[in-house]
Amino acid sequence: MDSYRVIVTKSTVPVGTGARLRGVISSHLSKPVAFDVVSNPEFLREGSAINDFMRPDRVVIGTSSDPAAAIMREIYRPLYLIETPVVMTDVETSETLKYASNAFLAVKISFINEIANLCDRTGADVHVVAKGMGLDKRIGPKFLHPGPGYGGSCFPKDTRALAAIGITNGVRQQIVEAAIDVNERQRGVVFEKVKDAVGHLQRKVVAVLGLAFKPNTSDVRESPALHLCRRLVEEGATVRAFDPVAMPEASRVLGASDDRVVYSHNAYEAAAGADALIVMTEWNEFRSLDLEKLRGLLSRAVLVDARNVLDPERARDLGFDYRGVGRSRAGATRAAGQPS
Repeated sequence: MDSYRVIVTKSTVPVGTGARLRGVISSHLSKPVAFDVVSNPEFLREGSAINDFMRPDRVVIGTSSDPAAAIMREIYRPLYLIETPVVMTDVETSETLKYASNAFLAVKISFINEIANLCDRTGADVHVVAKGMGLDKRIGPKFLHPGPGYGGSCFPKDTRALAAIGITNGVRQQIVEAAIDVNERQRGVVFEKVKDAVGHLQRKVVAVLGLAFKPNTSDVRESPALHLCRRLVEEGATVRAFDPVAMPEASRVLGASDDRVVYSHNAYEAAAGADALIVMTEWNEFRSLDLEKLRGLLSRAVLVDARNVLDPERARDLGFDYRGVGRSRAGATRAAGQPS
């Protein structure tokens, strides 16, 4: 550098990275040059990054420098026209804000998964519970969707990082640590549902629909579906997997098609002759599966809906042993006998 520069970090980084970066740059300057380090974390969601970039919920700018703040405001000036909130703060607060946001969403997911597991035991319907909770504006409906746990590149990494930062600074983040533990346990819930329905898995065939950690992406990092596939194979089952876009990525992790993991061309090919069918990713095309056709293809009518995207009553009417998350048979039976 030979003149004033602004160095902006977009990544989610441990608190204190901005200060460390300033030290590293200063130590490598050949002559004194003024510069500023700005924290400007991104909040883009996989699968909707362009929309999130053009219409963000908020912009966070962390700097204590007036010249750097002015430059950053100019960069984001077009967003002022749509009245995007801009949070101006210091670097450390900006770095913390990003972790806190992701950790809170992960906590919401882990919380509703614990409630779902309770609903399976008590006969309650977690969908109604979540809807009723979400109507409270202080809680909101988002991220209250039970399932096999969160995955992807952000939540697992960021919750672990925040927990580690807390330990390093002598302030344990116990709620975040609990969310991490719950998420690890939740990965085994779907596996236990399959095993309970099918019995021993030796030489059984299990169809797994969805390999990406969420729809509209090919990302399989920390995907609960891949964790499930590994567990099934370890127990002696053959996995027939299908995902609209994520199979190439999954094959790099699980390996190419062999006698233990077979990649199918569509959901119905995966289901043909299988002892159980599991929906692991809530792709829209899985919401409209022809259940009657699936019933005829499966060798055993076991349907584990890990994302609660299918109609339990229709599935059971067709003869499926339907198992959702937080939507137990006891709850369905009890609700059917009572007026709404």
